[in-house]
Amino acid sequence: MHVVVTGASVGIGEAFAREFKKRGATLSLIARRKDKLAALAQELGGDITVIGADLVDPKAAQAALVQAESERGPVDVLVNNAGVQIIAPAAETDPDAGEDLLDLNVATPLRLIRHALPSMLARGSGTIVNVASMAALSPVPGMLYYNASKGGLANASEALRGELWGTGVNVVTVYPGPVHTDMGTKGIAKYEQSPAAGLAPWGTSDELARLVVRAVELRQARVIYPRAYSVSLLFPNLSRWFSLKFAPRLKGGGPA
Repeated sequence: MHVVVTGASVGIGEAFAREFKKRGATLSLIARRKDKLAALAQELGGDITVIGADLVDPKAAQAALVQAESERGPVDVLVNNAGVQIIAPAAETDPDAGEDLLDLNVATPLRLIRHALPSMLARGSGTIVNVASMAALSPVPGMLYYNASKGGLANASEALRGELWGTGVNVVTVYPGPVHTDMGTKGIAKYEQSPAAGLAPWGTSDELARLVVRAVELRQARVIYPRAYSVSLLFPNLSRWFSLKFAPRLKGGGPA
């Protein structure tokens, strides 16, 4: 099984690489920091393809996927994990950085899907994993571009699953809530502490990776983690109200 993971150098992507490796998968890891990928590949052992690419550029990302296919064969599982987060007041967010975020978080996954999908359909098998965010279900103030990107990716992913029904190709949409990673820690540090925020459940990247790999194996539709956030899918209006009502304020006087 050839698994391609984008953004595999740290955090959730690294955890995906470790978990798929445990299951005996053939790995191709793509990220900007090739040195970190190489160190991870050496630690995991075995023959792993590592490709350094600027995933902000959808065409460069596609070229990296072509390279992975040339070295490892057709993609059986495509994990669109690479992403970035900008937390700042909307009026102060650099639009160029915001548009780079949209390219990385939305345009690149869609281009990689478009590249991998015809081969999967021809074989009648394959899985596409799109890592969205709970921000797609309950957007949090202070993340204008991130909310837009994850909402866009999640909606595209859910619709694609319906489109591909009966073809043998499965789509798994992943909705992580707060997870103990470097990005998660830096993100929460930009908000003021509040009683409501202190009650929010946090998860680990290792557990999320186990749930996602299991979803791939069982051909499930989605993973919401930590599981407590599943209420957001069942009661979206209530979840959005709660998120907006009790969202912590950005530090430095930013709007809540």
